[in-house]
Amino acid sequence: MLSPEALETLDETEKRHERNEKRLSEPEITSEDIVKLSKEISEISETVELYRRYKDIRTQIEENTPLLENTELAELAQTEIEQLERESGKCEGRIMELLTPKDPNDEKNIILEIRPGTGGEEAALFASDLLGMYSKFCEKNGWTLTLISLNEMERGGIREVVATVEGKNVFENLKHESGVHRVQRVPTTETGGRIHTSTATVAVLAEPEDVDVEIDEKDLKIDTYKASGPGGQHVNKTDSAVRITHTPSGIVVQCQSERSQHKNRAQTMRMMRAKLYELETEKQEIKRAGERKKQVGGGERSEKIRTYNFPQSRVTDHRIGFTLSNIDTVMNGGIEKIISMLKNSDAAAGKIGH
Repeated sequence: MLSPEALETLDETEKRHERNEKRLSEPEITSEDIVKLSKEISEISETVELYRRYKDIRTQIEENTPLLENTELAELAQTEIEQLERESGKCEGRIMELLTPKDPNDEKNIILEIRPGTGGEEAALFASDLLGMYSKFCEKNGWTLTLISLNEMERGGIREVVATVEGKNVFENLKHESGVHRVQRVPTTETGGRIHTSTATVAVLAEPEDVDVEIDEKDLKIDTYKASGPGGQHVNKTDSAVRITHTPSGIVVQCQSERSQHKNRAQTMRMMRAKLYELETEKQEIKRAGERKKQVGGGERSEKIRTYNFPQSRVTDHRIGFTLSNIDTVMNGGIEKIISMLKNSDAAAGKIGH
């Protein structure tokens, strides 16, 4: 189903199409206006035609639904409804393609960062759960998730994880995951059965091509140190871990996942390029639309974007007011419905802003 935002945009588009057609028939219209209006009508005609077809299909579905209670006609009505739903889905998909403003980063791979927020050990466990959720979602989509840096805690939580995700249209599908994720559940260590609230932050950075970012070597401070595992013990006798600081921006990235200092340095530079690319992208977007509050490199936002309520087995995305009732499915990588609704809403909002 199309979101309320998308339907509102489509209603406005249809009305604009009708107004323009009416104006074209006015006797006093100028040649210049004819060219301008004809161009606009041409640009939105496919969208309007699909929307009218979509509305007609939804009406037919509504008319057929009561027939499901009719013993003689139920089977025929069910077959008809299933066919109409397939047609509706095709219309919806094409409509959203037409509404969605093209993001030049949509086809890029990403760097994914997850960190515990408020909530201590429970927040670290939740961060680990989010990593599992995204790993399974990537697997379902045929994408490759590769860990760059993983800082684990002794009891199974994580202090920080940085990973790359490579595949088709990864950024397009995961860019809305950036922000604060909140969990409500009874921790395994809670003896009184009380529900605790914890958070974790997620950052999704489009990974730029080398040509997208120029880094001056003199702006970098490179440090090496011994890698450490859970509990802080050293896991390598050599200084294989690498920390790089970009002096002008103050951005710091580090990697200790590889035993080779050379490989860790390469991974760290990969993260640095993505952070600087994100920073520059943010500057450009803020300049174009200063009122928008978007993610900055660290992945932190003042407001939660999603709540995972385990006692009630539901997940709510607060940006679109959308709730799923099976939390186990979501935590096993079943977030495609949420992502679809977010893309749907984002497309509608983007079109309104044009």
